[in-house]
Amino acid sequence: MAIKLENVGIAVRDLEATIAFFTDLGLTVVGRDTVSGEWTDTAVGLDGNHARIAMLQTPDGRGRLELFEYIHPEAIETTPTLPNEIGMHRVAFSVDDIDKALETAAKHGCFPLRGVATYEDVYKLTYVRGPSGIIVMLAEELKKTDG
Repeated sequence: MAIKLENVGIAVRDLEATIAFFTDLGLTVVGRDTVSGEWTDTAVGLDGNHARIAMLQTPDGRGRLELFEYIHPEAIETTPTLPNEIGMHRVAFSVDDIDKALETAAKHGCFPLRGVATYEDVYKLTYVRGPSGIIVMLAEELKKTDG
């Protein structure tokens, strides 16, 4: 059986603010729609399912996020996910300049949970609390130079 990851879906409080955050980081909106009807009730498992959605894509075309803002049923607020909780955890992106990515995130009021760490001289990385409490990992691969 062949399998391929299509996208990661994330319910958000404010679709426009979340799109702005991810597009400022470099993703592109590849589609938008408002969905409802029997097919969405069946697929999602919610009666009266009605949502505004947007599909975003990474510049290389290989990663996609589907963001959805519920119109009905009303979205349920939860406490933000903690890094050690079971379940959907985070979305991770490689960036070429973590400092620049963090400046962009800060413009949206999004900051690291603690700071920027270095993993075995391979990556500088951090977890940022993004819009709607989404945990976003940003990682910059460190380039080794021969001296």
